[in-house]
Amino acid sequence: MRPASHETPDLEDHNQWETVRKLLPYLWPQGEGAMKQRVVAAILCLVAAKCITVGIPYIYKEIIAVLSADDSLMEQAAIVAPIFLIVGYGIARLASPAFGELRDAVFARVGQQTLRRIALEVFRHLHTLSLRFHLDRRTGGLSRVIERGTQGIDFLLRFMLFNILPTLLEICIVSVMMYVILDWRYAVATVVTIVAYIAFTFSVTEWRIQFRREMNKQDTEANTKAIDSLLNFETVKYFGNEEHEASRFDKAMQRYEQAAVKNQTTLSGLNIGQNAIIAVGLVLVMMMSANDLVQGRHGIDDFVFVNMLLAQMFMPLGFLGMVYREMKRSLIDMEAMFRLLAEPREIVDRPGAQPLHCTGGEVRFENVQFAYDPRRTVLHDISFTVPAGKTVAIVGHSGAGKSTISRLLYRFYDVRDGRILIDGQNISDVTQDSLRASIGIVPQDTVLFNDSVAYNIAYGNPSADPQAVEDAARLASIHDFIAAQPEGYDTNVGERGLKVSGGEKQRIAIARTIMKNPSILLLDEATSALDTNTEKDIQAALKRVSQDRTTLVIAHRLSTVVDADEIIVLDEGRIVERGTHAELVAIEGGAYLGMWQRQQEAVEVARRLEDLADVI
Repeated sequence: MRPASHETPDLEDHNQWETVRKLLPYLWPQGEGAMKQRVVAAILCLVAAKCITVGIPYIYKEIIAVLSADDSLMEQAAIVAPIFLIVGYGIARLASPAFGELRDAVFARVGQQTLRRIALEVFRHLHTLSLRFHLDRRTGGLSRVIERGTQGIDFLLRFMLFNILPTLLEICIVSVMMYVILDWRYAVATVVTIVAYIAFTFSVTEWRIQFRREMNKQDTEANTKAIDSLLNFETVKYFGNEEHEASRFDKAMQRYEQAAVKNQTTLSGLNIGQNAIIAVGLVLVMMMSANDLVQGRHGIDDFVFVNMLLAQMFMPLGFLGMVYREMKRSLIDMEAMFRLLAEPREIVDRPGAQPLHCTGGEVRFENVQFAYDPRRTVLHDISFTVPAGKTVAIVGHSGAGKSTISRLLYRFYDVRDGRILIDGQNISDVTQDSLRASIGIVPQDTVLFNDSVAYNIAYGNPSADPQAVEDAARLASIHDFIAAQPEGYDTNVGERGLKVSGGEKQRIAIARTIMKNPSILLLDEATSALDTNTEKDIQAALKRVSQDRTTLVIAHRLSTVVDADEIIVLDEGRIVERGTHAELVAIEGGAYLGMWQRQQEAVEVARRLEDLADVI
């Protein structure tokens, strides 16, 4: 089984800045001049906003200096200076947030495009991963990882770029202003306060991150259990296990609750410590300024200037603490998603792979061996040929390896030894897209999208027009059923197609395959779960579809393959018999004959029970 760390990874031993490094290429648009200009314009707006912000206290200081000057100077500047400075102060107050809003507006398209690019890349990558990965995955946990990852990127874009970096820029400018306008003592006191604040915030946040990891783990666990239970709603009802499912969900939520409480209480302690450091630093600098005012070294304007400058700087600094905490959380969430992107692809096209040229559609297995697990071989030296336009059936008991053959033909897995050829071309040497475009499948368990009947049929060829969809439905003998519905082809089939019966789902699957128009048809126990009457109808539709196509039938019910050109009998991954139906039933004590007799006896018993029920 896949280890749990693939779904709820943490960053305990991982360089978190590596995650930021992975994000940076997405922030600089590739080959898009307009987008690059937006990034540059946003940075310029950011710098302008911060420069104006730290200049506001200085303008206010000059206003106070003019208004508090002696009478002779005030008479000379009674009108011009104060009005000029006050108007400038108002303009600065307007310009600072205006540049900030302009920065957000300019960068909005870049940020949203970055989110879209990453989300699309993850989505596409998940579809390139092997069937093995998707069989091991837990849908609820996986969707949660992607959701939290995109939210983390959104937060990092908005707050790291436009709050942390601007705040650090503001700290540098304020320290220089303290040194130039006042003296070195103020700059040192400011820097010491900031360093103490940042060191305290970083150290406590690093310690607290364990609680966030535990919250993520339990949140994923609870979400997985909830989705799994709801997807299996009918099974829960069949066994009356509503309380059992509620108990499992509640236990996961209890563990989440405990982690969340620890997270919140330690957060409160962190906030108190941060506020204490800010308060001590502010009082220290204010006492220095008050002493200089009393000593005559500074005026009242300098006292007000220091107070405004520090208060203005400590506001974003306090916000910086929250942003850093959330940034750490976002990095954890992002890393989980980036690990999905780093998940290796098991099945890849070889360098220089060419498209499959399917002329007749002959399928050949040559000495194929395969194992899901190296410790247990599933297929042993399998060789057979499905001539172009002919039908070959593969039968055998459950676990004999029948469905594995269909998965290998689709190249969901690569063979361990041997090779599979289509029209003489090794499927390992051609592109996966062209290979799968040439094969159509009607599976045993047809899963439909939660959309309309028309959408599900047209999925075989999404660009097809409605008339083609209707023609396919007629050929699959489901048009009359669809037309009888109030909403016709717009009828929604429900989650996984639960609103339609098994026979209707199979007919939709057949119509979908008709829309694909493949050269090779694969029927993987397409009628095994249906009743006898429905089976006959589906078989008739399948005969029409498979006409003049190379057809490989994987079946459990032998009555569905009696007309096959050749029947291959598998037992424990080996071919034990092969021939036509007449040839196989003629083999005394043969595996096929034994299966045929048992199934005929079961049919006879079922018929007698039906007759008895009619008599009663």
